[in-house]
Amino acid sequence: MNSQTNLAWATLLDLTGSGPAHQRLARALRAAIRSGRLPTAAAVPPSRALAEELGCSRWVVTEAYGQLVTEGYLAARVGSATRVAWAPDDHSRPARPPRPRAPTPRYDLAPGLPDVRAFPRRRWAESVAAVTRTISVDDLGLPDPRGHPVARRTIADYLRRSRGAVATPDTVTVCAGITDSVARVARALRRLGVTSVGVEEPGWPRLSAAVAGAGLTVRPVPVDRDGLRVDALDGVRAVVVGAAHQFPSGAVLAPSRRAALLRWARAVDGFVVEDDYDAEFRYDRRPIAAMQGLDPGRVALLGSVSKTLSPALGLGWLLAPGVLTAAADPVAAAPPVLDQLALATFVDRGWYDAHLRAARRRFRTRRDLLLAALREAIPEATVDGTAAGLHVLLRLPDGTDTAAVVRAAGRAGLSLMALDAYRSVPTVPPDPVLVLGYGNLADSEIAPAVAVLRTTLDRV
Repeated sequence: MNSQTNLAWATLLDLTGSGPAHQRLARALRAAIRSGRLPTAAAVPPSRALAEELGCSRWVVTEAYGQLVTEGYLAARVGSATRVAWAPDDHSRPARPPRPRAPTPRYDLAPGLPDVRAFPRRRWAESVAAVTRTISVDDLGLPDPRGHPVARRTIADYLRRSRGAVATPDTVTVCAGITDSVARVARALRRLGVTSVGVEEPGWPRLSAAVAGAGLTVRPVPVDRDGLRVDALDGVRAVVVGAAHQFPSGAVLAPSRRAALLRWARAVDGFVVEDDYDAEFRYDRRPIAAMQGLDPGRVALLGSVSKTLSPALGLGWLLAPGVLTAAADPVAAAPPVLDQLALATFVDRGWYDAHLRAARRRFRTRRDLLLAALREAIPEATVDGTAAGLHVLLRLPDGTDTAAVVRAAGRAGLSLMALDAYRSVPTVPPDPVLVLGYGNLADSEIAPAVAVLRTTLDRV
């Protein structure tokens, strides 16, 4: 609905001060108009209605309106609502530079999104409809901050059978996604006396931001082909790690590193925060079981549907040791109950597993198309991190200025990310590696996207 035709019922009017009531009302309306709370052409309430709202006589309102009409702030027409007539000139408003709006790229090879075109709209709508029809009156009241019991039970069952986790409904918290889970864990760690947390370098910047936002010190920990360097953990009692598929390197934490990491956690009386963001997508073998199953008293498992369904749903989970659960923020808000129960219905009916099977086939085919196109168009480059996930690493010849490549590709309508963009301190000289995401790219767009990349490399 056009806001200019809405009656301004909700405008806050400050009627304090001295003077008769009609003067105080006129002063409050004048301030509301000049501040922009009542914008130009907005309708003000009928005098009778506003008088009832304010608990005053109608005469007070009509006198105030008449005064503002005389001053030019309002315009009254027979048969029409009284509207705001005053508009500030260009010099009376503080200058606000317009926010630059990034153009939508023609081809998107940046990582971070699944295939949102394949979102299961019909079955998700059926799940929402089923919940709406059957939800109890009690469930429409104040929600449990740890999540609805039905959703927690369904998620616990799913994590046991699909991720090899040790899970019960009591150990599951429904969250708004991985970042929300990290923030909750970081706040709990702080309550337990932890002051600094290790994060993978390179890594997803939002995880570091969530740790820092909880008041903890972020300690970058290097990653190599075998995953997190456990021998580089120093001065921390907790670490966030992508064990099944590290972002952005694509490394899988080697079995020896897993064992060493758990030994480290026990030795320092610490915790491992396992970021399981896209472990469902493994193409060379079955998905690797979560570390949490090896030591549920030391490992917190984080997951979400952001990479499997859509980040727009804002649904995830935290499977935490009892000591972290006890130290959790008691006022943290859970996602909407209807959404939680819709996810539970979607999973319980087998639709989530069916969606994942179809997605794995689709992404495997798309990955193969991308690898073939890269081999043909850019034979001088090498590709890593192809076994899992929704992105690969493209290593270009030494000396390639990846920042210049990203900028030039953007001008050509191709969205890219350089590996150095995920480092807290970029390497010198720059690491000649691009992170190419293929989750949200249609199969038919792969060849032309790679062709644009080839042309960009030739120019740079």
